Amino acid sequence: MTTLNTTVQYTTHAEALAVAGELASRFATGAAERDRHRLLPRAEVEELSASGLLAVTVPAELGGPGLGLLAAADVLRLISAADPSIGQIPQSHFVYLYTLLRNGDADQRRFFAAEILAGRRIGNAQSEAGTKFVGEVRTRLRRTASGLVLDGVKHYTTGAYFAHWIGVLALDDDERQVVAYVPAETPGLTVVDDWDGMGQRTTASGTVVLEGVPVAPEHVIPHYRTYEGPQVHGAFAQLLHSAIDAGIARGALTEAGQFIRTKARPWFEAGVDSAADDALTVQRFGELEIEVRSAEALLAEAGRVLDAVGPHPTEAAAAAASIAVATAKVLADRAAIDASNAVFELGGTRSSLDLLNLNRHWRNARTHTLHDPVRWKVQHIGRYALNGTLPPRHGVL
Repeated sequence: MTTLNTTVQYTTHAEALAVAGELASRFATGAAERDRHRLLPRAEVEELSASGLLAVTVPAELGGPGLGLLAAADVLRLISAADPSIGQIPQSHFVYLYTLLRNGDADQRRFFAAEILAGRRIGNAQSEAGTKFVGEVRTRLRRTASGLVLDGVKHYTTGAYFAHWIGVLALDDDERQVVAYVPAETPGLTVVDDWDGMGQRTTASGTVVLEGVPVAPEHVIPHYRTYEGPQVHGAFAQLLHSAIDAGIARGALTEAGQFIRTKARPWFEAGVDSAADDALTVQRFGELEIEVRSAEALLAEAGRVLDAVGPHPTEAAAAAASIAVATAKVLADRAAIDASNAVFELGGTRSSLDLLNLNRHWRNARTHTLHDPVRWKVQHIGRYALNGTLPPRHGVL
C-alpha cells in the first residue's frame, strides 16, 4: 500500500470538531451538484483522511489521540450536515476499527492502529441480499490446503469503494462469525459501484464480490466473541447512524432557513413583506429547531454514556448505554425526516424545483433512516423503562 500524507491536527475534542467544521464548510460547496450528477467524493474523502479525523478513536497507548466514541459521532454529525454521503462513508471504518480494538490481539491492535494513523480507511462487507432475515451470513471463510479463503457476495457495502482495507463478515468452518480484514487490491475481491438508491447517492454503497480471496490468518478477528458478554458494539454503530441523521436534520434546517430568508414569498394573509417574518412560519421553524437541538443533545448524552462505560461494560451499564443510544436514534430519525420535509412545507412551490435540488435532503433522510427500523427501538425503550427488561445483544442496538 502507498504511504499517505496524514497528520493528526488536533489533540482535544474541541480541536477535532474545529477541524471537522472547516472540512464541512468546504464539503458543503458542491454537495448539491455531487448529488445531482452522482459525482463520487474521492477528493473529499482523501481530504478527510489527510486531516487525521478518521484516527480520532485510536487509543493513546497505540499512538492515537484517544478522544473516544462521542468524538467520532460529532465528526460524522458535522460532516453529514454538509454532505451526509461523505458523513456515512467512514461509519463502517469506525465500527470495524472498534471491532479490532476490542477483539484483536496485541499485534493486531498495534498493526491496524498504525494503518489508521497513516490515513488508511476500512470499508465494510457485511450485509447480504436474498436471505430470509436481515443479518444472515452466507459468506464463508474456509481453511484450505493453501490457506484461508473467502467466498461470497456482499451488498450495501458503504465505504468499501474508497477503502484500503475491507472488513468482511463471514462464517468460519465452525459456523462462527469472524471478520476478515482484506486489502482492497487482493486478487479475487471486486468492488462494484452499483448503488442506485434515491438518496445517499454518492456513498458508493455497492456490491463486494469475493471469489477465492486469500486471507492472512493474522488479519482475522473472532467477531463471535463480541456478543458473548455485555457489549456496546451495536450501540456505537447506532450512535454513528444517529449522528448522520442528526447531521441531515441540521443541514436541511439550515438550508430551509436560507431559502426562506432569500427566496420564499410570504403568504398574503400574513400581512408581511418577508416570508421570514410570517408568524406561522416562525412558529414552525422554532418547533423544528427545538426538535433538531433535542436530537443533538440526546446524541451527545448517549455518546457520553458510551464513553463512560468503556468497551467491557457490566450487563446493567451496557443496557443503559444501548437504551440511551436507541433514544437518540429515534429522535434523530424523526428530526431528519421532519426537517427535510419542512424545506418544502415552509419554502413553498418554488422549493420543489429540481434546479435547486433541495429534495436531496429528504431523499437522504428517507434513505438513511431505512437502515434499521426505529419502531423496534421504541419497543425496547418501552420495555426497559416500564418493566426493567434489558435489551437484547445484537449489532443494531
